[in-house]
Amino acid sequence: MRIIAALLAMLTCSAGFAELQNVEVGGSIEIWGSYYTPFYESDDAPERVPASWTRGRPIGLFGTYSPIRTYNRKGAEGSAFVEQRTTLHVNAEFTENVSSYIEVDSIETWGEDFRSSNYLTGADQRANSSDDVEVYQAYLQMREILGTPLQLRIGRQELVFGSGWLVGNNYWFNPLTYLSFDALRLTYEGEGFSVDAFASKLNERLRGFGEGDVDFYGVYATCTAVENIAFDAYWLYLRDDAKVQDTAGSPLLEWTEGLLGVDDYGRTQIHTIGLRTAGEWNHFEFEFEAAYQYGDAAGVGVNFPVNRYGDDSAWYNTWAGHFDVSYTFPVKFEPSIHAGADYYGGEDRRHVDFRDWVNPFDRPRASVSFNRLFSDSESDWFLDGGALSNCWMAKTGVAAKFTDALETTFDLVYMQVVAPFDTPVLRRIGSLKLPLGWPLAFVTKNGRRDLGFVASLTAAYQYSDDLSFEAGWSHFFTGGAMEDGAFVDQNGLGFYGGLDDDDADYFWLGTKLSF
Repeated sequence: MRIIAALLAMLTCSAGFAELQNVEVGGSIEIWGSYYTPFYESDDAPERVPASWTRGRPIGLFGTYSPIRTYNRKGAEGSAFVEQRTTLHVNAEFTENVSSYIEVDSIETWGEDFRSSNYLTGADQRANSSDDVEVYQAYLQMREILGTPLQLRIGRQELVFGSGWLVGNNYWFNPLTYLSFDALRLTYEGEGFSVDAFASKLNERLRGFGEGDVDFYGVYATCTAVENIAFDAYWLYLRDDAKVQDTAGSPLLEWTEGLLGVDDYGRTQIHTIGLRTAGEWNHFEFEFEAAYQYGDAAGVGVNFPVNRYGDDSAWYNTWAGHFDVSYTFPVKFEPSIHAGADYYGGEDRRHVDFRDWVNPFDRPRASVSFNRLFSDSESDWFLDGGALSNCWMAKTGVAAKFTDALETTFDLVYMQVVAPFDTPVLRRIGSLKLPLGWPLAFVTKNGRRDLGFVASLTAAYQYSDDLSFEAGWSHFFTGGAMEDGAFVDQNGLGFYGGLDDDDADYFWLGTKLSF
């Protein structure tokens, strides 16, 4: 009740001289329990390929540290946890065209804030709750500005465009995160079309106007002139104005670096342009989307140093796309089938030949893959956390409604690396791997591309309009790339590689109540 009262007080104050006409209070409770058989490391991610084995190769920022184990023997542990997200919102209308919205949320893992500091002694005390409740959304909204169908939203808000493939709210519960932006958003809705333009602040470094900050802008246009079909076109622009450099030294050093043409980075600028169409026709539902990304990848290049300096010519220049088509049979149980695919372009330039390895003046090339920005698209329960890149996946599945409230689905996903990692030539002895070519870093073998198959079975029960339940099981048939390792995580910069190719299982049970 204190939170509700505080929200109402804030909204009343924000009204100024406006008269409060209508107030709506609501929220949600979301609880998900998860269990993984041994698949992830129980402690910090270990280094799979020691740096001494790859000396002279441009491996990148994160090295070969991997949270993936794929070896379920000799003390391997599974992981089980329960997450909960609690939200509360107040929507206040002051006039027909002026309103404000505030939503707070708290995301916790059960047991993180248990109030007993020591169960042995019973010394119960207050938990440290300094960061429990966050302002998830808080914005003002104005409609019909200057008598036109123009809408302005100012403040912290969700930004979801299309199906959330590149910009979404991260609603997936694996793990629970959710995402909002501090932004200004203009929306113009005309007859059969709409245009959105937004500007958001991702990181304020408290310098001059825009200086050193990370900003995210975009324009998203939608045409709905064709019944039940939408056509979208968009431009997204992420700009990081932070200066990056390998060394910061004396004027003489800077002059020498300029003469040699090194340590001359620009600002990171990611331009993404794309087209999308989605809709339904005669029991079919479909979505097709393609995007091209270009721009200065200074933030990536500086993290690929060899012989002191990184790649100051690193550049985004890659494609991505996805499609999904489903058909629902107009018969009892409404069975449906679907098929789709996702592609995220990438490159792996982490290999060297003998000439580069012995050349003390060798200039490394960074490995730049498609940056998925703020995607809430996740294709599986094991690898894809919305930042899986340098890979492609094919998907298919079936679904059926046994009652209006009960639906089951079966999905199958196959994943493969686009540009594999050339691994050192290794000999396996038990759980140990010994490098046969060490210290010759150019002695490598082609890494495998096959990440594996993921099969998932889900049952969803809509108990009421406000309350739903879901349970599921997913099995990962790991491929050879999971043992060799590949840079597919964190937009192609993070390493996924285990100790073997053992399969894994994931079970979940959850519920969500909205009010």
